[in-house]
Amino acid sequence: MANLTPPVNEHDQQTGSSNAPVTLVEYGDYQCPHCAQAHPLVKQLLEEKGDQVRFVYRNFPLSQSHAMAKPAAQAAEAAGQQGKFWEMHDMIFENQKQLDQDSLNKFAESLDLDVGKFSKDKESEEVASKVEEDFESGIRSGVNGTPSFFINGERLETYDGSYESLSTAVEAQK
Repeated sequence: MANLTPPVNEHDQQTGSSNAPVTLVEYGDYQCPHCAQAHPLVKQLLEEKGDQVRFVYRNFPLSQSHAMAKPAAQAAEAAGQQGKFWEMHDMIFENQKQLDQDSLNKFAESLDLDVGKFSKDKESEEVASKVEEDFESGIRSGVNGTPSFFINGERLETYDGSYESLSTAVEAQK
C-alpha cells in the first residue's frame, strides 16, 4: 500500500480542523473530468462530517493531457497568497469547461483579489515551486492518475467515483 510522502505539513492547502481524526488528501488536476466529478463529493463529505475531517489538496497537473492544469494550479496557489485558495479552487472546478487564461483572471476579479498581485504571483518562482513540489510528492507517494486520495497517510484504493466510497473510507478511520 502506498503511503503519503511527505506527510501533511504547513505548506499544504488545507481546510477543516487540524485535530480532526481523519485527514483526507487529494492529488488533483484542475482540468481532469474525474477530479471535477469528485469535487462536489468532497464538498458534501466536508459539510456532513464537519470537524471529523481535515481536507488537503495537492496539485498534480497532468500537463501533457491538460494544457490548463498547471496554469490553473498556479492560479489557485496565487489566490491562496491572498487568502482565497479554496474560493479559487472551487471556482476553477465549477467552471472547468471554460478554463483559459482570461477566465482565471476573471475568477480573480470576481473574488475581489488584487489582480496585479495575483498576476505577478501566478507567474512567480514561489508559486511554480509549490505546484512542482506537490507534483513530486505525488510521484513519491505512488500517484499515477487523478484524483488520487489518501486517508490518514494511506492510499485509498477503494475510491470508485462514488460518494459512498469516500464516506465509507472516512467512517472506517474514525
